[in-house]
Amino acid sequence: MATGLRSDPRLASAPSTGRRPGVVAASVGISVPERVVANAEIEARFGVAPDWIVRRTGIRTRHIAGPEERLDAHAAAAARMALQRAEVAPQDVDLVIVATTTPDELMPAAAPLVAHALGATRAGAFDVGSACTGFLSALAVGAGQIEAGRARAAVIVGADLVSRLIDPDDRGTAAVFADGAGAVVLEATAGRGRIGPVVLGADGAGARHIRVPRDDYKIRMLGHDTFREAVATLSESTLQAVSAAGLGLADIDLFVYHQANGRILAAVGERLGIGTERVLDCIGEYGNTVAATLPLALSYGEREGVLAPGDRVLLGAFGAGFTWGATVIEWGRP
Repeated sequence: MATGLRSDPRLASAPSTGRRPGVVAASVGISVPERVVANAEIEARFGVAPDWIVRRTGIRTRHIAGPEERLDAHAAAAARMALQRAEVAPQDVDLVIVATTTPDELMPAAAPLVAHALGATRAGAFDVGSACTGFLSALAVGAGQIEAGRARAAVIVGADLVSRLIDPDDRGTAAVFADGAGAVVLEATAGRGRIGPVVLGADGAGARHIRVPRDDYKIRMLGHDTFREAVATLSESTLQAVSAAGLGLADIDLFVYHQANGRILAAVGERLGIGTERVLDCIGEYGNTVAATLPLALSYGEREGVLAPGDRVLLGAFGAGFTWGATVIEWGRP
C-alpha cells in the first residue's frame, strides 16, 4: 500500500535548488463504476434505431454508478492508484484538488474527504468547479503552486457521477453522460519542467447553453449551439497553447481533448489538419464523464499503447460556463 512508502527524495530535494522548480505529471490512476450500460438499453427506452446513439455521439457503452456509490470513494481510488504508480507516499502530498460538478454533498467538499481517505495528512485540499474544464483548471492551479515553491507534490483529480444529473426523458443528454474518476500526480523537479503554459478562458454569455437549474437539478443543454462553439474554441485554444509552448502542431505526439462527443473530436482534428491517429478518442467506452474525461483518456492512451513517457501531449477542454483551456505537457518523468 502507498501508506507504507518512504518519503521520496526527489520531492525533498527539488525546491531546494534556489531555482524555480519545474513540474512533471508522474502518473495517472482511474476508478469507474462496475456497472456498464450499453446503447441498446437506452435506445430501447427511447424507441430509436439501434445505431442512433453511436452515429450521433460515438458512444457505445458507459459506466453508471449505483445509488450506494460515492464520488469521493471513486476519486480516492483513482488518486490512490496514481500515487502507487508514481511511488509517492500520501504523507508527501502537499495538495489535493478535486475537480467536480457532482460532489456527494454541498458541504463538505470532496477534496478533504479524498485526502483523508488517502492518508494525506499534510495536504491542503479543495474542490474546483468549471465543469468539463475542471480537471485542466485544477491542473493549472496545482502546477502553479509547485512552480511557486508552495508545494512539492499534488494530486489532481477529475471526478463526476453525472448520471445523477440526467433527465431520463431527455434523449439528448441521457445517452451522453456517464460516471468516472481519474487522477494525476504532479511532482516538483529540479530539472526542466514538463508542463507548459496553461491557456484558460471563459465567456459567461454562453452560460445558458449548458445548465443545471437549481429548480430541477437536471442537465439542460442546447446541443447544436454547444457543438459549434466547442469545435471553434477547442481549435483556437489548441493553437494558443501550442504557440505558448514554443511549438507547432507537428511537434505534438497526441491530442487529448475533453471527450464530449466523437463528432466534436473529428471536427477539431479536421479543422486543424490533424490525422485521426493523433487525436485520442475513448468516448466509445466511457461516454462524457465531465471533469473525469481527460485523466480517463490519459489512462486509456497508456493502456492502448499510444501514450508513452516523453510524448508531447496537447490537453484541451471546453465546457459549461462557457469555460475552456489547453496546455502542452510532456508525459511522465524525465
